[in-house]
Amino acid sequence: MNVRLTPQQEEFVHRQVADGRYLSASEVIREGLRLLADEEKWKAEVRQKVATGLEQFRAGQLVDGEDAVKNVLKDLKKRRPPPDE
Repeated sequence: MNVRLTPQQEEFVHRQVADGRYLSASEVIREGLRLLADEEKWKAEVRQKVATGLEQFRAGQLVDGEDAVKNVLKDLKKRRPPPDE
């Protein structure tokens, strides 16, 4: 596979290697692709959560925002170990 980079992209790749962050240009490109794949996965998860939220909204399964925050804080207090005396 051949990939053409803009001069700015090529300079960025070379700078990453020169700074010692990566051993080769290939490593830089692989890391960029890994990050892109992670972002795509995250976006898909967010889309699914939004779709679920919309379904719950349409079904009337809503929780008041203040009540939700209070419940989260109460749950956190239960999980937190008691302070040392």
